[in-house]
Amino acid sequence: MLHRIGKTIAVVVLALAGARANAATLLNVSYDVSREFYKDYDAAFSKHWQQQGGGDLTINQSHGGSSKQARSVADGLEADVVTLNQASDIDFLAGHGLLPLDWDKGFANSSSPFSSTIVFLVRKGNPKGIRDWGDLVKPGVQVIIPNPKISGNGRYSYLAAWIYALKQPGGNDKSARDFVGSLFHNVPVLDAGGRAATTTFAERGIGDVLLTFENEVYLTQREFGADKVDIVYPSVSVEADLPVAVVSKYAQKHGTATLAQAYLAWLYSPEAQDIAAHHYLRPRDTAVFKRNASLFKPITLYSVKDVFGGWQQAQHRHFDDGGVFDQLYQPGK
Repeated sequence: MLHRIGKTIAVVVLALAGARANAATLLNVSYDVSREFYKDYDAAFSKHWQQQGGGDLTINQSHGGSSKQARSVADGLEADVVTLNQASDIDFLAGHGLLPLDWDKGFANSSSPFSSTIVFLVRKGNPKGIRDWGDLVKPGVQVIIPNPKISGNGRYSYLAAWIYALKQPGGNDKSARDFVGSLFHNVPVLDAGGRAATTTFAERGIGDVLLTFENEVYLTQREFGADKVDIVYPSVSVEADLPVAVVSKYAQKHGTATLAQAYLAWLYSPEAQDIAAHHYLRPRDTAVFKRNASLFKPITLYSVKDVFGGWQQAQHRHFDDGGVFDQLYQPGK
């Protein structure tokens, strides 16, 4: 009997040792308004990973302004994967040799498993009558938007405003420049990221309208109550791709390259796409999008590539030091 118990204990010890050997830790460095989605996604993926025999898994998250997060990784934050909100931030990491230059070919849809867009959040009853981008430049309207220099959320908002002006009858580069300059004249403060901007608007009570990602406005309405805020869809906006990539230098160092690849690939699964839809992220899976179409109001969207020639061109012209944004944004004037 004691012999059998001893053998049983030995088997359990070996099994536990094997489980510990199979245990893994993954760091996902992401943008700041993706917390809630990845909390749910990580739980679902961990279950899937274990069902596939992958063993125990701990997924750590880091969130902040997209470009700030990219700089942190470039400065030594050893992310296994990055899930950011603009391609230029991942291009920045590729330029530092942390992943291949053609990272966008790693997964379908230029490595963007879903997308979002910029919409408006206003005070309940919409007291300033804000219906479209043109209302944001009216005297007395305060616009809350994160800093386009360090926030993907802010960049997309800036570009969406530029698109609106460009698409107006007779719209051209000069009229777009003038319009965006007038809009930022109505911005009282530039926060570091989308979640900070939400705090400024919803908790501190500053501003008449918040410009942010579609998923963030619904989260804010749910958190603070439909009796406090209303959601407004403008006539046009920008298609905000949300790209992902394995940070191959660090994943190889950590021995997590296979896990990191699987973690991002599963974002395209119907289950993950459905989780994304319920967080108001627009899924790429046609069937999933159709099944959740009622969550997404129709809106005319334009891509950064079609209007601006791609993120590299948009970044260089508008957001690099000395670019158009620096020329337009003159706080206190």
